[in-house]
Amino acid sequence: MNAYDKLLLQNKAWSKERIAADKDFFKRLESRQSPKFLWIGCSDSRVPANEITGTPPGDIFVHRNIANMVVHTDLNMLSVLEYAVKILKVDHIIVCGHYGCGGIGAAFSNSNLGLINKWLRNIKEVYKIHQKEVDDVKDPEDRVNKLVELNVIEQCRDLVKTSIIQNAWKVRKAPEIHGWVYGLGDGLINELITIEPDFEKIDPIFRYDFDQLG
Repeated sequence: MNAYDKLLLQNKAWSKERIAADKDFFKRLESRQSPKFLWIGCSDSRVPANEITGTPPGDIFVHRNIANMVVHTDLNMLSVLEYAVKILKVDHIIVCGHYGCGGIGAAFSNSNLGLINKWLRNIKEVYKIHQKEVDDVKDPEDRVNKLVELNVIEQCRDLVKTSIIQNAWKVRKAPEIHGWVYGLGDGLINELITIEPDFEKIDPIFRYDFDQLG
């Protein structure tokens, strides 16, 4: 049996198992989704949001890209963010990186990698901000993992700079923003940062005047 056919077979088995355990499982999922969490994670296939948090389908609204970036020109990410915050009204946003991230590692390179150069440039900007702290780490693997952590923290801070988050903080004092890093070697989450909703603490240069905007 090839890998593709195996996927379809496993889907049938999974569906049958779910219905056997709870006959109304799919009926509930079909009616609506009301997740409390938005997950901005890495596209790496080893870091599935539901699997590593032990949550069923419907609990986490998910966006994934290379190295879990919050890029302000990324309409895909911004659309997911707006829908999660304004329509689903999530209470928490989790930015989750993972140790040993290939995207972070590639950002140290000067190789011409084609189209991905444009994406990696955003990670290189984070490295430039924290270059001394990262370069002080001598072991190459640890150096990558240090930038993994710093990148997660910077992406959380970049979320605060969006009008989507700021408006939600102004209107309903939510969501909280959390920065995590997942360990591929032990399956554990390392909590790095939590940013609680506080509109007045946003750096004035990045803070929007919603009264003026209307």
